[in-house]
Amino acid sequence: MPLTAIREFLRHESASGLILVAAAILALILDNSPLAWLYDSLLATPMAVQIGQFEIHKPLLLWINDGLMAVFFFLVGLEIKREVLEGELSSRAQIALPGMAAVGGMALPAMIYAAINWGDDVALRGWAIPAATDIAFALGILSLVGARVPIALKIFLLALAILDDLGAIVIIALFYTADLSTEALALSGICLVALVVINRLGVMRVAPYILIGAVMWVCVLKSGVHATLAGVALAMAIPLRARGRAGVAPLRGLEHMLHPWVAYLVLPAFAFANAGVSLSGLSFASLLAPVPLGIAAGLFFGKQIGILGFVRAAVWLGLCRLPTGVTWLQLYGVSLLAGIGFTMSLFIGTLAFEDPAFATDVRLGVLGGSTCAGVLGYLVLRFATRPGLAGKLAEANAVREAGANPH
Repeated sequence: MPLTAIREFLRHESASGLILVAAAILALILDNSPLAWLYDSLLATPMAVQIGQFEIHKPLLLWINDGLMAVFFFLVGLEIKREVLEGELSSRAQIALPGMAAVGGMALPAMIYAAINWGDDVALRGWAIPAATDIAFALGILSLVGARVPIALKIFLLALAILDDLGAIVIIALFYTADLSTEALALSGICLVALVVINRLGVMRVAPYILIGAVMWVCVLKSGVHATLAGVALAMAIPLRARGRAGVAPLRGLEHMLHPWVAYLVLPAFAFANAGVSLSGLSFASLLAPVPLGIAAGLFFGKQIGILGFVRAAVWLGLCRLPTGVTWLQLYGVSLLAGIGFTMSLFIGTLAFEDPAFATDVRLGVLGGSTCAGVLGYLVLRFATRPGLAGKLAEANAVREAGANPH
């Protein structure tokens, strides 16, 4: 992945993170003001698409969660494919460090949540909520630290978040599916085969892929598998390289086109639609209920312990090494930022609990844990990137590693 492409991605994601903050704050203000009825009515507005007897009828909230988020997961799928084939995840050496971090950063939060909610089978459905990382939000906070942040640290966070997203996709596919419709699932499979066929035939035009992908989204929506997975499946079929002719490959062209739309529209719309929570009648004890406590503790404690612990073990075992110019204190700051679950955590929360009674608990836990992780992560990184300090810490790390690995 060229450095210019990384910088372009980081620019969009960082700015989007700040807009996400504004969208979430606006939702909280509206839902705790005399205009709360307007906020709730807007999200409950029915919208329908009908062709003959075929009809998709959903409230605006579900069009955002099932429709717009499919576009987000389509972009995530494009990024994963490119990174795996020729980017930061294309070799064992490159994938080792963020790979270990991603495993620890998903396992420990899930274990903490499960430990707090053990014995409640319904509450345990939310085990994956704190395992997610919101890349836009995390990079947005990282951008506030300034230009002193090493580019290697940003790339590490980017790779970690992409692997985290891949893990979330697998979790959604395996654990959060409703009753399956075999007919709709079979039609989805036919669409997927058609996508593979036109890819193998060398079709470079985007329109056929999008047309078949739209049909596949409808079939997946009706199948019981979450519709966002159609976006990932479509992304895997988009050609990465232009065959036999000059020009921008379809995958790169789509990434370039979709980044600003997802960063500045899709994710802020999702944040606005899902971050609103009424604080009336809530107390500090509400935050200590098992579900919100499990989510908040998983995001804040689980992420930092899992990421830093697994990375430390991998470096000690000689499986990988810290990127050049990156210190352990900086890595700790990034592990805190990875505890900002926000968009992805809220999204998984909508899949985990069908009962609306859990919505407030999920939002309280996600907002509480993400806020604590974001604030402390920012403060740690501000300190860790002070002029002169980073160089001294990096030199000390190098000396220690040389002593631990004399050969």
